[in-house]
Amino acid sequence: MRFSTSSIPDIHFGPGSVGEVAGLAKAFGGVARAVLVLDGFLASSGLAEGLTADLAAVGIRARIFAQFSGEPKLSHLRAAVAAAEGCQLVIGIGGGSALDIAKITACCAASGKDPLHYALAANPLPEKPLKKILVPTTAGTGSETSATTIFTGELGKKLWIWGLQTKADQVILDPQLTLTLPPPLTAWCGMDAFIHAFEASTNRNAHAGAALYAHQAMRLILEGLVCAVQEPVNLPAREKLLLGSCYAGIAIDNCGTAIAHNISHALAALAPIHHGLATALAFEATLPWLVEADTMNLKAAAAACGLAEPRDLPAFVSSLMDRCGIERALPPAFAGFTAADLAAEMKAPENQPMRRATIREVVDTDIDRFAEAVMALRRTP
Repeated sequence: MRFSTSSIPDIHFGPGSVGEVAGLAKAFGGVARAVLVLDGFLASSGLAEGLTADLAAVGIRARIFAQFSGEPKLSHLRAAVAAAEGCQLVIGIGGGSALDIAKITACCAASGKDPLHYALAANPLPEKPLKKILVPTTAGTGSETSATTIFTGELGKKLWIWGLQTKADQVILDPQLTLTLPPPLTAWCGMDAFIHAFEASTNRNAHAGAALYAHQAMRLILEGLVCAVQEPVNLPAREKLLLGSCYAGIAIDNCGTAIAHNISHALAALAPIHHGLATALAFEATLPWLVEADTMNLKAAAAACGLAEPRDLPAFVSSLMDRCGIERALPPAFAGFTAADLAAEMKAPENQPMRRATIREVVDTDIDRFAEAVMALRRTP
């Protein structure tokens, strides 16, 4: 057995830990200006003003960038990089979109290069990006601990930027910030985190170093998810989800994902859909086929879920989605697309790493069959 594990940022966990932002920023030394990257809801909640005041108290002037919504687009990134001019620190607060924008901004603001300069590893990332503090407010993407960022290019295609330079210098996990996440988003984000952990621990890249985090992530998510959906202000449940999501992020940072994420990224290339919902629908559609591999890693993942055999996983996952109230339906925007459209996106070059990582060989007929199953969930406007 041979493997290496990627570096893990400093992680500060606990209710109220967002109050540590200013102290951590000051500890970097040499930071006079910072940009806060956070979504519009958080910007209007008073959180940004509080953090700006905290930073000012330690001698750091902060500006706010909140001009984005949905998944990151190239235009968002360019605007964020412009907002970071003259800054030495980027603080990302929010879901995966805010964190990914913050991570890319820290690289591009330091180098003066456009995000497209680094897309799909076209060029090396700058050796000295701006310092980064990441504060997730959803429990799903795990972006706070990963070296990967995703955004949509000018032609609507998903593009990746990855490398050690995108990683956070400090991570703050404050479960209190997740208490206002509505039940559907809690369910979708939680399923995304669970699938991160599952795919990272069962695909062709899986190894024991990441399984440590992946299996514990699955346990924590399963302990907290249904409760958090049904009782949104249950803090212990939120703590488990947030820590589980973070551990799942560490797992995919080491081992990546697989077929469910191939499909979810392909869906997003067709029409707007929440990434967690897309991944959950894809996971349920492909899991019966996947577990036929019956590998030792699949057995270990089943055991982490409290199951005797991999063959028990499909029914278990469907029951979990039922208990979380996840509707098996694609948004109306997909009504104009066909299974062939989805299959074509699944075969696109940018989605092949996830296809190749899947523990079973994914042939074109598999892709066509999966696309039919997922697109059968379309509904009319």
